Amino acid sequence: MSYDASAIKVLKGLEGVRHRPAMYIGGTGVEGYHHLFKEILDNAVDEALAGYATEIVTTLNPDGSLTVEDNGRGIPVDVMPEEGRPAVEVAYTVLHAGGKFESGAYKVAGGLHGVGASVVNALSEWTVVEVFREGKHHRIAFSRGEVTEPLTVVGPAPKGKRGTRVTFKPDPLIFGNLAFDPSKIRARLREVSYLVAGLKLVFRDLIHGREDVYLDKGGVASFAKALAAEEELLYEKPFLFRGQEGDVEVEVGLIHTKGYTAEILTYANMIPTRDGGTHLTAFKSAYSRALNQYAKKAGLNKEKGPQPTGDDLLEGLYAVVSVKLPQPQFEGQTKGKLLNPEAGSAVAQVVYEKFLEALEENPRIAKTVYEKALRAAQAREAARKARELVRRQNPLESDDLPGKLADCQTENPEEAELFIVEGDSAGGSAKQGRDRRFQAILPLRGKILNVEKAGLSKALKNAEVRAMVAAIGVGIGGTGEDTHFDLEGLRYHKIIIMTDADVDGSHIRTLLLTFFYRYMRPLIEKGYVYIAQPPLYRLQVGKKVEYLYSDEELAARLKELGDKNYEVQRFKGLGEMNPEQLWETTMNPEKRVLKRVSLQDALEASELFEKLMGQEVAPRREFIEEHARYAELDI
Repeated sequence: MSYDASAIKVLKGLEGVRHRPAMYIGGTGVEGYHHLFKEILDNAVDEALAGYATEIVTTLNPDGSLTVEDNGRGIPVDVMPEEGRPAVEVAYTVLHAGGKFESGAYKVAGGLHGVGASVVNALSEWTVVEVFREGKHHRIAFSRGEVTEPLTVVGPAPKGKRGTRVTFKPDPLIFGNLAFDPSKIRARLREVSYLVAGLKLVFRDLIHGREDVYLDKGGVASFAKALAAEEELLYEKPFLFRGQEGDVEVEVGLIHTKGYTAEILTYANMIPTRDGGTHLTAFKSAYSRALNQYAKKAGLNKEKGPQPTGDDLLEGLYAVVSVKLPQPQFEGQTKGKLLNPEAGSAVAQVVYEKFLEALEENPRIAKTVYEKALRAAQAREAARKARELVRRQNPLESDDLPGKLADCQTENPEEAELFIVEGDSAGGSAKQGRDRRFQAILPLRGKILNVEKAGLSKALKNAEVRAMVAAIGVGIGGTGEDTHFDLEGLRYHKIIIMTDADVDGSHIRTLLLTFFYRYMRPLIEKGYVYIAQPPLYRLQVGKKVEYLYSDEELAARLKELGDKNYEVQRFKGLGEMNPEQLWETTMNPEKRVLKRVSLQDALEASELFEKLMGQEVAPRREFIEEHARYAELDI
């Protein structure tokens, strides 16, 4: 095959976006699908940040399309001399075009790259943009990035109405049969309502007949308290710190709880920075420096015993850090990490000064917070000593660990799999049925400790927890930097939770996921944790045997069989399967079904774990009452 000029392909207009959508929205799964909504919402929020819009209405339409409407100035509709086309058309068809590049148009903006509108347009089956401006109702329509209806004036605008209305339907050629999830839309609107205090956000779900209104005047302080809703608070009123350094505006809300975890959410121009950045690093440093400074001045720190580290000082803290700046720099279009050094400098200055001042004005709270950090340091030291008890010299040659680990032969972690199995009975079948070359089995006796109610030091006194820590080999800790967690020591690149498909099995699976989420979260973040999917039924028709994994699958198969003779066996648990069946259905890499555990949204996962597994009984009862009708009973 010749390699000449004919082999070079130029992607014109928005073809590149459709050819490589992941470059612009992070992927074509659920998160990428909802990223389209966030891009259009960001543009409307920018009008609010600039002081022109007071209300944004989002509507989920019966056909699955989404409408976002603001009462801002309306996208300009006049013709751009250098382009010879209306500005609204250029904004939706040309990458890196928009008001975000003209310094006078927006002081701060979330859709900074000027690609949001055009990318959404390129990845939508159709898009309609309506502009209400200067008394006129303008309309332009697109399909997959191309203009299908040029800009026209369809009539006068309703009296006093102004703003922009964007309706779009994501393209099934790109996203398959995905659809908008109302809960994800509500979560983002609730988030924005905290970040832009006083902005009214309305969500009309026309598919399910529900309307929600979000309007909060407490800002990020209310947000921090909402994050800690399932925890027991050390004090009632959250702290709010505001300040400005140069062109960077800083808002921080924080509150302390009696819990063990820290949850710090960071934003830049309303955009969630999931991977942190300069503002998060600066917040942690300034927060710790101010608390240590106060403790030293007030004589709270003790010379004897372990001294609090940064993670100890952060334990039980729920905080929201929001910065607004003219030219934010992010890693990637999905804006996961903020890079601006000036943002870090501004946060450090504001947080150190304001937090130190707040501590001096509230000595009782300051004393309570620091004493909690001292207790955390003592617990960390106890956990360090406990960790020493579960280390082993040569992990691949010994199988006399607590929990009866049956190790595998391979010394390559990339090939190795660890099955965490419920009970000795299932463990016995798994040990006999496995491929011992690369599959290790760790049976657990009964339910492990509920680590949501226990601290790290208590967790490490539990025999089952210690067995898992020893077998996995990465150490244990929270989610901060001082965790004694080392992924280099990971012995298995697949850690597979294999429990019965009944209520007890679900409970044990939840306890294990809680443990991994709280104390081995990097394993989930890196994609090393899986859930096995054992079959529910064995169906035999004549001499042919097949396995079915759900009631729906069984019903559909029986309907196909009609009047044929068949025999159905319902598996109550893994222990009912013989080793060959367990291998064939659940452990054989060529035939099994595994679900990878992921953290699409740490906030949602954290809220669910705290609600179901935390100290407070009332939220758990409310959740059970609300969702009980969805439960299925095995009788």
